Amino acid sequence: MMRIRAKNPGPMTMNGSSNGGGSEIVDWELRPGGMLVQKRSLGIDQASSAPAPTIRVRVKYGALMHEIHISSQATFGELKKLLASETGLHTQDQKLLFKDKERDSNAYLDMAGVKDKSKIVLIEDPTSQERRYIEMRKNAKMERASKSIAEISLEVDKLAAQVASLESVISRGGKVAENEVLGLIELLMNQLLKLDGVVADGDVKLQRRIQVKRVQKYVETLDMLKIRNSIPNGHIPQRQGPVVVTTKWETFDSAPPPSTSSSAKLNWEFFD
Repeated sequence: MMRIRAKNPGPMTMNGSSNGGGSEIVDWELRPGGMLVQKRSLGIDQASSAPAPTIRVRVKYGALMHEIHISSQATFGELKKLLASETGLHTQDQKLLFKDKERDSNAYLDMAGVKDKSKIVLIEDPTSQERRYIEMRKNAKMERASKSIAEISLEVDKLAAQVASLESVISRGGKVAENEVLGLIELLMNQLLKLDGVVADGDVKLQRRIQVKRVQKYVETLDMLKIRNSIPNGHIPQRQGPVVVTTKWETFDSAPPPSTSSSAKLNWEFFD
């Protein structure tokens, strides 16, 4: 609502404005369709204005007729809310027809010509109902996926504690049973398979990716621990006499590519 102070330079008018260059405060409101009209009021003083009258609207839904008491200046959207409690039909699934024309939820009853005992037809909107059903299924699916990832995360937390325990023992030079390491790897791989079976989008997909990286990291750690656990003293000894191949190239400036002649000499060293 906008309040505009309009200048009134003329004499006193019938609506009570003062003469001699006074001013009056005019309240305006934006109606559906972008029309700017003076706010409806029975008097200049807003506090003294009477409330909008209540009308009875007859709404036909299938074979039933519902009588709804509502303000004459209410919107069709407010009427839908009242009908939702009466019929059990969701507001998004409702289509209201007045004078054989569908009315927008933001349109006002009185502006559309609805009066006391006017008849309105309510029908279901199958398109909206189908959209809402698909959205509900999608949300339920994402909720199940999020719950599954949360359960897997708890299992990974337990396995991570066991990985840390094995790492602590082996890093101090201790030994553990190989089957214990292999069994832990298998349990982690099972969690990885579960994550692979979770179909998700958006934030839930990001949560799944985080858990996959966690599991892969723990499996790599166990692979290294398995190697260290199978070697005495927990480290890999240096190989005696590693095979080294040394290649020496002679540099040629502004010369043709090297051939099989003696221009290019390759010296190879062999080590048993």
